[in-house]
Amino acid sequence: MSKPAGWAAIEQGLPLSPQVYQVLKQAIVCAELPPGERLSDIELSKKLETSRQPIREAFLRLQSDDLLDVRPQRGTYVKRISVSAVLDARFVREAIEADIVCLLAQQADPAVVRELEQQLGAQRRVLESAPQQFMKLDDEFHRTLAEGAGKPYAWRVIEGVKTQMDRVRFLSFNHFHVERLIRQHTQVVEAIAQGRSVEAMETMRVHLRGILDSIHEIAEEYPDYFVEGES
Repeated sequence: MSKPAGWAAIEQGLPLSPQVYQVLKQAIVCAELPPGERLSDIELSKKLETSRQPIREAFLRLQSDDLLDVRPQRGTYVKRISVSAVLDARFVREAIEADIVCLLAQQADPAVVRELEQQLGAQRRVLESAPQQFMKLDDEFHRTLAEGAGKPYAWRVIEGVKTQMDRVRFLSFNHFHVERLIRQHTQVVEAIAQGRSVEAMETMRVHLRGILDSIHEIAEEYPDYFVEGES
């Protein structure tokens, strides 16, 4: 049984469980393992060419991430996306990142601004690329904001809550304009560089709210993937 295209290879010389976890998490976020699908540790061990134990260990971590539903005697399923959980995650992320850009604007570091401007150039070069490529650059941009403000822990918190947002972002990639996102990124960087903290905060809030503007439309397009309340 061949490994699906795009799945990272498992390196046998490194700890297996963390690698399996990352591969399966990415596959869930990108809907290669779609919501509602039943997962088999036997089948996945064949696809990933590893034993069943790291698969089971990854299942436990993914369950704690609220990505898997492990039902005793019934099987393991990819959890459907909770609309309310996604909106809650967006609320938390907006609160944190608005303060992050405010801090940056109050103490603008030219080196951080230059790094962000270079990242904007990289984003513009992948306008027509696959969603994964832009999303990776987008994550790098937001992580750089947090680290530039001296708040690396804040980014770890964001990473912990944004997974459900990422699932929707991937499904909705064709529903929003990447050009608009890059333009908003640019406005944030300009506000930071010029010390306009209020403008930086408000632009970030608009940016993060806009990412999920189409969530209900996406839920209607993929009705089997979503639940309105907690899944």
